[in-house]
Amino acid sequence: MSEGTAASRGEPSASARGVFITFEGGDGSGKSTQASLLAQRLSQAGYPVLHTREPGGTDVGLEIRELVLHHRGDIVPRAEALLYAADRAHHIATVVRPAIDAGTIVVQDRYLDSSVAYQGVGRGLDAAEVRELSLWATERLLPDLTVLLDIDETDARARLDAARKGFDRLEAESSEFHAIVRTAFLALAEVERDRFFVVDAAAPAEHLAARIDERVSQLLARQGLVPDDGRPG
Repeated sequence: MSEGTAASRGEPSASARGVFITFEGGDGSGKSTQASLLAQRLSQAGYPVLHTREPGGTDVGLEIRELVLHHRGDIVPRAEALLYAADRAHHIATVVRPAIDAGTIVVQDRYLDSSVAYQGVGRGLDAAEVRELSLWATERLLPDLTVLLDIDETDARARLDAARKGFDRLEAESSEFHAIVRTAFLALAEVERDRFFVVDAAAPAEHLAARIDERVSQLLARQGLVPDDGRPG
């Protein structure tokens, strides 16, 4: 089965389908904040929006999230990759794909690119195999747009330290690990330039939101999507 974007796969026709937008980036990049801001802006404009995340976008996913991010013992890399894939398979099948098919704009915090960067590269597994695992788990669903928030790992660590919260298993990894993950994300963006939109996460949040809004507006116009009340976004 060939790969394709959310807007081009399956029935019904593309004009009836929603849009799948994902946010990626290292820990401390601000991707969760920007995903939330975009979802709020689209909802206020009158679009049907689903704001979700991985792991943890379902009841099953919440249990997997607790295990994979907060388990106190060791989890070998292959098991970690499989846990993320299990969460992803259930989440896409029960939440994301039905929403896209119903014409909803799905704004998601993390997707398969995180598995490739963190487990495939950061954990030293085979990046191509990890990507293929997630594609198999999701019936090869790719986002229409992936926003990558890029930031130096030292600056990202300073943000996490300033937040004064406990670190999860991945946040607690070394600066060297996060540097490898950052490089992996940028390499993915270089290969799939049409899908990725890379922004400098060191910029003020308001500036980032404006740039992301502009790029998303272009995507929605190209897809022919309008708010429920028929007004342009």
